[in-house]
Amino acid sequence: MQALKLKGLSKNFGGLEVLKDISFDLEVGEHAAVIGPNGAGKTTLFNVISGALPISSGKLEMFGRDITKASTHQRIQYGLGRSFQITRLFPDLTILDNILLALHGTKPSRYHMFRKVVAYDGIMEKAEQLLQQIDLWYLRSKKVKAISYGDQRKMEIIMSLASDPKLILLDEPTAGLAIDEIPSFINTVKALSGSTTVLLTSHDMDVVFGLAERVIVLYYGQFIAEGTPEEIQADPKVREIYLGIEENEGYAES
Repeated sequence: MQALKLKGLSKNFGGLEVLKDISFDLEVGEHAAVIGPNGAGKTTLFNVISGALPISSGKLEMFGRDITKASTHQRIQYGLGRSFQITRLFPDLTILDNILLALHGTKPSRYHMFRKVVAYDGIMEKAEQLLQQIDLWYLRSKKVKAISYGDQRKMEIIMSLASDPKLILLDEPTAGLAIDEIPSFINTVKALSGSTTVLLTSHDMDVVFGLAERVIVLYYGQFIAEGTPEEIQADPKVREIYLGIEENEGYAES
C-alpha cells in the first residue's frame, strides 16, 4: 500500500491547464521532492494534494483510501500534514502557546472558553515531546517573534506533526533561512519517524539532494522525469530544462 498515489491528475483554471495528467506514487516512509522551474506547478500540486484546490480530473489516493473528493479537514484526519512557504505562527504568543494551540486543534472534544488548554489530557506532555524533538523546549517561554526565522520554520514542521500525520507536505521549507540555519533544519526533517512519508518542494538543490531519496521533475505542469538524486542530476533533459535554468537565470517558486 502506497502512502500517496496520483493517477492522471490534472488541474485547470478556466482554459489554462496548470497540471497535466500527473501520475506518481510514494511508498510509506519515503522522502521525495518535487522540483521544477518557476511556473512548473509545484505549489498548485501541493494545494491539490492537501485539498486546498479541487482536482479537475484524475484520482488521488492516500494509504489506499480514495481522497479525490475529500475535504482538507478529512485529509488531515486520514493522516495528512502540511507546512507552508510563509510561517503561520502567532508572533506575540510564546513558543509553547503556539504548540499547545496546534495540539488543541487536533482534539475531537469541544473547546470550553473557561477551561485552560493545558487542562486537556496529555497535551502538555505532547507539547514538551515535540519541542524537545527540535531542541526548543528550553526556549518555550519566549515569544515567537523573538526567535530566529530558522527556529520558526522548525516550529512549522513540529506544528504540522501535532495531528500525528503519516504524510507531510513541506512547501519550500527552507525559504528565507540563513545558510547556517539550513543544516539544522535538514537534520530536523531527517529525524522524523521512519514511518513518516515526506514530500517537499524546494528550489535549493542542496536541500533536495540532501533530503530526498527520489526526485520528481515538473515542467509547465507536466511530469518530465523521476529518479534518485544521482539519476536526476545526470538526466540530460532535466539538466537542460531545470538545472540549466537555475545556473543561468536564477530560480523562484511557482
